Amino acid sequence: MSAIFEVSRLRKSFGGLTVTNDVSLSMAPGDRVALIGPNGAGKTSFVNLVTGNLRADSGEVRLAGEVVTGLDAIGRVRRGLVRSFQVTRLFQDMTPAEHVGLAILQRSGRSGRMFGNFLAMRDVMAEAADLLDTLGLGDLMHRKVSEIAYGQQRLLEIAVAMALKPKVLLLDEPAAGVPQSDTGRIEQALADLPADLAVLMIEHDMDLVFRFARRVVVLAAGTIIFDGSPADVTKDARVREAYLGSYADAGRAA
Repeated sequence: MSAIFEVSRLRKSFGGLTVTNDVSLSMAPGDRVALIGPNGAGKTSFVNLVTGNLRADSGEVRLAGEVVTGLDAIGRVRRGLVRSFQVTRLFQDMTPAEHVGLAILQRSGRSGRMFGNFLAMRDVMAEAADLLDTLGLGDLMHRKVSEIAYGQQRLLEIAVAMALKPKVLLLDEPAAGVPQSDTGRIEQALADLPADLAVLMIEHDMDLVFRFARRVVVLAAGTIIFDGSPADVTKDARVREAYLGSYADAGRAA
């Protein structure tokens, strides 16, 4: 299957510090990839580079065969490259219906309607309600974000991302800060993502990584040191030294 997302020799330095060192990877439709590595490895910098929130020094990003390296973040979203953030960026006084409705308007080229009563637009609200229902947020769609639980806010971020109809979805620690009792909802949402959607997830919770990923990419000091199956990642000596030593030992002991 041909790649939907390709990164070739991406590089970024700040002064004398290289945070992304000739990183290359590709994803096909339906891929489920976990990007892991120690703190400071360059994971979020990599996502910022490929989504256009940070300008690369060199390298190329392609989406569905189109070079998007010269596009800004909004241009890449319009092409189908969508991300979530490690820390929620929701508006506390807005409702889930308003968040998802605005995303639908942006996607459909009707952003000028944002300043009207778009909540009365039946097609927009029907799509928003369906998406929020799918993620278990239907009963909360008209509540302010400040009134709903943090785990539900993380689900709302996924809903907003999906409203943009991504071809590639980049998730930056989707379960970060979510109580253990609510992580099952996040996992179910990830399991229910469209089968043909390519998903790259940054995550530190290795149990979640192994339940989600069919492929694991390990970044250390801005360089990919492993790209392979979850079954093999804990056996790799470089990965054990850089990141997974205690986890791999615990798994072996178990």
